[in-house]
Amino acid sequence: MAQGPVGGLLSIVGTPIGNLRDASPRVIETLGRADVVLCEDTRVTGKLLAAFDLHTRLERCDENVIASRVPAVLERLEAGERVAFVSDAGMPGVSDPGQKLVDAALDVGLKVEVIPGPSAVTCALVASGLASEHFYFEGFLPRKKSAQVARLEELASVPGTLVVYESPRRVAATLANVAEVFPGRRVALVRELTKLHEECVRGMSGELAAEVAARDEVRGECVVVIAAPSAEELDGRRRAASSGPATLEDAIAQGLAAGEPKSALAKRLAREFGVPKSDVYDAILNAK
Repeated sequence: MAQGPVGGLLSIVGTPIGNLRDASPRVIETLGRADVVLCEDTRVTGKLLAAFDLHTRLERCDENVIASRVPAVLERLEAGERVAFVSDAGMPGVSDPGQKLVDAALDVGLKVEVIPGPSAVTCALVASGLASEHFYFEGFLPRKKSAQVARLEELASVPGTLVVYESPRRVAATLANVAEVFPGRRVALVRELTKLHEECVRGMSGELAAEVAARDEVRGECVVVIAAPSAEELDGRRRAASSGPATLEDAIAQGLAAGEPKSALAKRLAREFGVPKSDVYDAILNAK
């Protein structure tokens, strides 16, 4: 951590991800001593402060305004103020725009401290029961199906457990895509971490996707944990990559020669090469 020669103190504070009793004494002390608490949503953080009878001033500093607020925050720090920065839940800077503020403060030599708190990444990883020696945190995947599948394909060769954040509204569709890309892997869905209705559902990717799709509703923020690839899967993917067509044009020629329907070919190659399906389809028509 940077120890600047002058100025106040920027405290990056990890807050509870559900259960307010997870707030440590140091978290409470830091929020109480701050001159101002910067937060995503003043209503959410206001409940946290009220639970511990804290009356520190709150100011909104979410992803939409944080870039414009950085100069003013640096001025406060240089004037000697204590500024605490929190997200709605968890550790700021992890899948969160707070890193912009940290970087700006460190660049000008101001003091930055991190107050540890709960993290959905590590909690879900441990709860999943999947190997945790090596893991890769992806954060949120792209929302569009084609882009999401393409990204999952890119992650397929990561030699570790994958951890993904997802909203309850999109988690069923995401699990279906995970089952499509990783048909032979174990997957866990962890939701409502540290809360009364905490749940961890485990199973093979296809089974879990079907189970969640059959639910009327999924509630609570979700974490999807995907097992690392086996040695056999990694070998297969490497062989496929080395033997596959080098260019989109070559792949189109192979698909057409094999009699693959144009629409299906366009869909497959768009996913494999990470380009829009419409562009691939136009290229197929030109090739014919």
